[in-house]
Amino acid sequence: MPDIELPIVTDRLILRRFEAEDLERFHGYQSLPETARFLFRSELTKTRAMEVLGRYANFEFKQEGDWVCLAIERKDQPGLMGEIVLKWLEGTGQGELGWILHPEARGQGIATEAAQAVMELAFGTLSFHRLDAKLDALNAGSAGICKRLGMRLEATLVDNWHYKGQWATENIYAILDTEWRARSGQATSGQTAAGGESPTSGI
Repeated sequence: MPDIELPIVTDRLILRRFEAEDLERFHGYQSLPETARFLFRSELTKTRAMEVLGRYANFEFKQEGDWVCLAIERKDQPGLMGEIVLKWLEGTGQGELGWILHPEARGQGIATEAAQAVMELAFGTLSFHRLDAKLDALNAGSAGICKRLGMRLEATLVDNWHYKGQWATENIYAILDTEWRARSGQATSGQTAAGGESPTSGI
């Protein structure tokens, strides 16, 4: 598995490791009920935010079950704007995407641009075969991001999740490396990866 070279730079964004200086803004949006609405867990306390940030800052991505969570920052506006996750699922070349944004970053295409960069990493560098995103069916914002990324609605599992005291329907969006390469105009390589906390994607 190739190493992940950071930072990843796009037209507007810098995707990088989390740093201790991110704590205040990280806790700022992770403590909001609206952030946790479509996550299995509740909003984070300051102590819990410190623990999670430490794990994010010290990730390893070497085997199935590992995941990377990158901080999203705008080039023209220093400061944490959210996070983008890639998890290496069990099974050859399978991965899962997830994202959470600071309220200030929503509605600007930031999650889509960050996810496009991570798809490039997954398919182009890590040679994954398939990526998916698992959403609560009520999460219309993230569903829109999946569609803009070229992901198709692959399955709807009615009342598949039970969290926060109620049943929820799970929508699974997915894209294959061949579909991604066709959209991005790249030749198909035919390669697969050696081996994939984002129960739902949030915005």
